[in-house]
Amino acid sequence: MLPRITISSESAESGHTTSFVTYQADSFFPEHQHIHGEEIYVIEGTFSDEHGDYLRDPAGSSHSPFSKLGCTLFVKLNQFQSDDHQHITIKPEQQQWVNGLGKLKVCSFHSFNTQSTALVCWSANETFQAHAHYGGGEIVVLTGKFIDDHGEYPADSWARNPHLSRHHPHVKEETLILVWVGHLKSN
Repeated sequence: MLPRITISSESAESGHTTSFVTYQADSFFPEHQHIHGEEIYVIEGTFSDEHGDYLRDPAGSSHSPFSKLGCTLFVKLNQFQSDDHQHITIKPEQQQWVNGLGKLKVCSFHSFNTQSTALVCWSANETFQAHAHYGGGEIVVLTGKFIDDHGEYPADSWARNPHLSRHHPHVKEETLILVWVGHLKSN
């Protein structure tokens, strides 16, 4: 079993699961199928399964992941909408950054209905407008420190905000976050 820090789970290895996973050098995981999809972001190191740094494998997909050099991943399991079947692989050299609001830079990974996933780069001393997330939101702080009304989140932090929660985020230093929005609304 790979070292895993599960930060949110409905039940062991099933239901919605969100975790940080570490592959030591020469680690592997046997081929397996994702009944309700898997989303992976490679935080550090080299992850190998013939894909890239951002992977989105829809329901029914399978792979045989491994790492020769070791890596740290952020993984979300079983959190796709039932009619979202898009497979996405993005390698670092394929990332396309665009200007966002203010001085933010955004690299969109996925968008479906009200849901989206993106990297967001904040310039030092940037403040974003106060807002609410329809369908909630989650962030992983990759570098720097993300700050809002609820706390301060240094690199390697994760935060989840429920449907219609409000915050007024800002940063003091250049900060890179991975963001999911619109996927936490209860039916």
